[in-house]
Amino acid sequence: MPKYLIERNLPGAGKLTLGELQGVARKSCDVLENMGPHIQWQESYVTADKLYCVYIADNEAAVRRHAELGGFPVDRVSQVSAMMDPTTAELH
Repeated sequence: MPKYLIERNLPGAGKLTLGELQGVARKSCDVLENMGPHIQWQESYVTADKLYCVYIADNEAAVRRHAELGGFPVDRVSQVSAMMDPTTAELH
């Protein structure tokens, strides 16, 4: 399945408490459970005013549907075309 990076503008995101982040995560997991196995949340990164979330899904529509059902903002969805890390630079 394709991997997607979702950018969510959320002013003050970096100031959310652990309890608030847990609430957001619980809501996301509840929605995912009802949507079935064709969409998976991998991880999210919280910055001062944004969330960057990584999902694996059949298509972009599923990612947007998850956001709609959960009441989450979606400002940009980008399909990941490749991944790299420091080992990418190594000669094989």
